[in-house]
Amino acid sequence: MALQTPDPVTQVHDRLIARSLEAKDATQAIWASDIEDLTEELNRIKVEFARFRLFYQWGIEQVATKLNILRQEFEDIHDYSPIEHIRSRLKSPESILTKAVKVGCDLTLPALRERIRDIAGIRITCSFTSDVYWIASMLSRQPDVTVVATKDYIANPKPNGYRSLHLIVKVPVYLSDSTESVFVEIQIRTIAMDFWASVEHKLSYKYGQQLPPSPQSRTRRRRSNCRGTRRTYGPTPRRDPADGGDRIRRRPPRRYTMNDMRHRVGFDCAFSVLQQLADDSEIQA
Repeated sequence: MALQTPDPVTQVHDRLIARSLEAKDATQAIWASDIEDLTEELNRIKVEFARFRLFYQWGIEQVATKLNILRQEFEDIHDYSPIEHIRSRLKSPESILTKAVKVGCDLTLPALRERIRDIAGIRITCSFTSDVYWIASMLSRQPDVTVVATKDYIANPKPNGYRSLHLIVKVPVYLSDSTESVFVEIQIRTIAMDFWASVEHKLSYKYGQQLPPSPQSRTRRRRSNCRGTRRTYGPTPRRDPADGGDRIRRRPPRRYTMNDMRHRVGFDCAFSVLQQLADDSEIQA
């Protein structure tokens, strides 16, 4: 019985299928190798970036320790402490990369270390504006704290009313075999300034980057009530009912204590925010 010769078309088809399977296997092998290399590279970058952020965490702890010592000294030895609260934050990897793209910084660790100087941040709140500059002076006099840059938004507020004193300082981080210097941003502001910054941030988030003209004018007017203690708390004039409301009767003057003034300032700020929210509801309606 004679053997049947395969059809030439079938032979070509079989060879193409075989080569396709070989190419697929080779491609999968290459992809597997590439994925393995890529995974190793990503893990290496992740470890290096975690170590990079760790230096800034240590920088925060260095500055926080200095501030806590100052606050403890004033509380235990002196009658008044200018430091009310201390808060800190470390930028997330996403925030660092977003800031780098925004300022046009190369995505390398040396470039990030030099260009992005607010990775580590500390915020100090105090009672009075004079305390802001007092704290800044005490920090700048310490021998291992180098003030690199200063932005005084108290003397020159931002258009949105933001007021604060920003310091970029360089502090050493002492390791077992070396010393690394890192940048730390320090924000110093009063409680009233911090209150306004928080409210303004929420309003900006609600309206976008720019407030509507009407709320802007009202918030500028009410913001002035939150900048500090009012100069006078004079007696409130009232009409005397016995004279048919024509003659003004004044209450006897009262001596206001510091606690009275602080509570009054807090009330003024809270009232301004509530009034602002009410006005916003009217605009939306």
